[in-house]
Amino acid sequence: MEKLNVVVIGGGPGGYVAAIKAAHLGLTVGLVEKDALGGTCLNRGCIPTKALVKSAEVWRELNHAADFGFHTGELSVDFSQVLSRKNRIVTALVGGIEQLVKSNKIKLYKGLGRVEEQGKVMVLQASGRKEVVETDNIIIATGSVPARPPIPGMDLPGVITSDEALETEQLPERVVIIGGGVIGMEFASIYNSFGVKVTVVEMLPGILPNIDEEFPRRAVPLFKRAGMEIITKAAVKEIRQAEGGLLVLIDDGKGVKELPCEQVLVSTGRRPNLEGIDVQKLGLKVERGALVVNEKMETGIPGVFAIGDATGGIMLAHVASAEGTVAAENCARKDNSMDYRAVPNCIFTYPEIAGVGLTEQEAKAQGIPYKVSKFPFTANGKALTIGENTGTVKLIAHAETGVVLGGHIMGPHATDLIHELVLAVKKGLSGEDIAHTIHAHPTLSEALLEAAEGLVGRPIHLA
Repeated sequence: MEKLNVVVIGGGPGGYVAAIKAAHLGLTVGLVEKDALGGTCLNRGCIPTKALVKSAEVWRELNHAADFGFHTGELSVDFSQVLSRKNRIVTALVGGIEQLVKSNKIKLYKGLGRVEEQGKVMVLQASGRKEVVETDNIIIATGSVPARPPIPGMDLPGVITSDEALETEQLPERVVIIGGGVIGMEFASIYNSFGVKVTVVEMLPGILPNIDEEFPRRAVPLFKRAGMEIITKAAVKEIRQAEGGLLVLIDDGKGVKELPCEQVLVSTGRRPNLEGIDVQKLGLKVERGALVVNEKMETGIPGVFAIGDATGGIMLAHVASAEGTVAAENCARKDNSMDYRAVPNCIFTYPEIAGVGLTEQEAKAQGIPYKVSKFPFTANGKALTIGENTGTVKLIAHAETGVVLGGHIMGPHATDLIHELVLAVKKGLSGEDIAHTIHAHPTLSEALLEAAEGLVGRPIHLA
């Protein structure tokens, strides 16, 4: 029986990063994956959706070519080709991870990893063959699966999750999206850009919870102006088969309404996937279906760690990767801990939204004396030149020390710009530190400079 230092179960952004980091630290490593390397993020999530986001962006620009002085003929979209491009990108990146695993001398086991006792991982291959691997440490990185609420009609043809949406070659004329969170709104923006009539149904009072409340409030009118219908405080009661498609029955507190459509996209979040992990036999602590860990990613069972969505924490790929690094370092006795104070949250709607650190609501609830500075992209030269001047930069700083507590952006390339503010929050920089840092002109990043100027005085380019 083979003996390794570490076996990682799950080859997603948490698992494969943990395996590579462990190999870099001189450990002998095994990686178990039943599907393609890269996990949900690469194969059915982050990367394929961003490929569609880019195609949607190009389609929007083509339809506004006249604004830039170009006159085009009749335009059409071949969505099967859009998906082909997405598939080529995914295939290339999966191949890249396979090469990384190979070059780092990580032993790859193809199959379902099962853990029933400490120090042993059983790999069940598709052929039915079983292989047992002994190991000093186990890192559970089994990810998550789409949550499907108990709504009558969920099993009807045309009712899909984000997994199936990424493989549907024919765009529907009308789609109802159940759930106004990040995944739901990203797909809403993609479909809307391609001319699909989109209706979003959200049970909560507003869409995009857990971000600074100002930004969903600003975004909703923009989404509606683009043609989306957004219904909040509404519960989906049933999905029925109807002539020509489906019928979604909702209750918005004023009675039951019917929403006809060709397709229903269920986007009500994700739940931890613990398939193959015998939590009772191992004695692992579970809360709300997720593995409980400490800041070192330890489960409480010596030599057993858990990371990523399986822990039910912040379900973001970059968080899983960071947790994987911490777990690997602790397997190598490096004694590292997770720090969640500066986690960027990126939403690839149109316009993009990103944030880090405290929201204004959180600062207020915690009784922290704070001040706010904002700067609009309408006053940013680069934003005007690229034809994307909708949005705002918002900085939240401690009223006494000036330290940046949080930063939030809605507008062009928000998901790229946010990282200057991630560093500011991580390192405890002040608004003055940012304001006294030269930013190149003309760039979108000058909007951050101007917002920082507002924390120490007044923005230069705002009357």
